[in-house]
Amino acid sequence: MPHTGRRFTAAIFDMDGLLLDSERPIRDAWLRQSAAAGTPLSEADYLLTVGINRRDCLAVLADKLGSHAHAEAMYEAVDREVEAQFQGQGFALRPGALALLQTLHSNGVPCAVASSTRHAEVLRRLGLAGLLGFFGPIHGGDQVARGKPHPDLFQLAAGSLGHAPEQTLVFEDSSYGAQGALAAGAGVVLVPDLKSPDPATAPRCLVLNSLEAALPLAGLWFAA
Repeated sequence: MPHTGRRFTAAIFDMDGLLLDSERPIRDAWLRQSAAAGTPLSEADYLLTVGINRRDCLAVLADKLGSHAHAEAMYEAVDREVEAQFQGQGFALRPGALALLQTLHSNGVPCAVASSTRHAEVLRRLGLAGLLGFFGPIHGGDQVARGKPHPDLFQLAAGSLGHAPEQTLVFEDSSYGAQGALAAGAGVVLVPDLKSPDPATAPRCLVLNSLEAALPLAGLWFAA
């Protein structure tokens, strides 16, 4: 277990696929919209984008869809479809997310968000899910020059909390995110969603099936 004997003073959370069950409806919208436009993406194509920010996602998809302009238009079409599907109701919470956040909050553990999604959209999605009150700093992928798997977003979140990255425990669902957190010096709990963890990254993390499995370990991780 990678975190045996190591304790932390703060927590940093990814959002999509970890706290919110958003990856599946977004994936399905990408597959539908690309097929309708005559440039069908495979699920493997979409999985290349999981965990990275919009700018890097567009760079990947421009190659698959033929042009940056087509990828940008597809992004907007996907956003419209997902918004129409959920009609402003927001995404469901992932199992264990609320209970873990409540436990950390009641024990005074400072928490931040470091998501590859754009900052304004992070705020909107967390607000719809009723989770804003559990976090101090909330950061999105458009607030750093380099997105995941670089460490920049986690360094920003840790600094906003007033803690060194090495003092933070990061909860992630993607290998790109885990790689960025590890590069920052943080501990990592990896809870895979759509994509299996990278075999070179997983041994450096604690891999769990859900955030429910993290709940009984919280007292071991965080200093009193």
